Amino acid sequence: MIPLRDLFETHLTVEDLQRSMTFYGDVLGLELAQVFPERRVAFYWIGGRGNSMLGLWEAGSGPQKMNLHLAFKSDLTDLLNAPARLRASGVVPLGFSGEPSDEPVVLAWMPAASLYFRDPDGNMLELLAMLPDPPRPELGIVGWNRWIQLRESGRS
Repeated sequence: MIPLRDLFETHLTVEDLQRSMTFYGDVLGLELAQVFPERRVAFYWIGGRGNSMLGLWEAGSGPQKMNLHLAFKSDLTDLLNAPARLRASGVVPLGFSGEPSDEPVVLAWMPAASLYFRDPDGNMLELLAMLPDPPRPELGIVGWNRWIQLRESGRS
């Protein structure tokens, strides 16, 4: 077995490279690493130069389309502020089932706080922050405010 520590690189197909570069650069604040216009691809650093990388490959507007899911590690404070920041950028924050949401959910089995949203091509993106609390798998998936209530009351 080869031990794996973290995700270093992932790639998404996009319909319009320039539109996606604006989204990932301006809305999410990723640092542009390199653009290869002749290949219709852009690479972004995630978490600083050399940490992780995202490749965006323009695939055109053909009828075949695959939407992917990608999760980014986030600090809890940033995650809790993300719904307002996303809305300010015209992006709808989503709950676990894809419904609009004003708060993250907690995946109690981990536990981790998560917030979902879509990029301009419909790829499902997630911000995730691990929580220091013990796992509570019996709770399933709960809203952030409910998680806090349960934590403070010490019950399920």
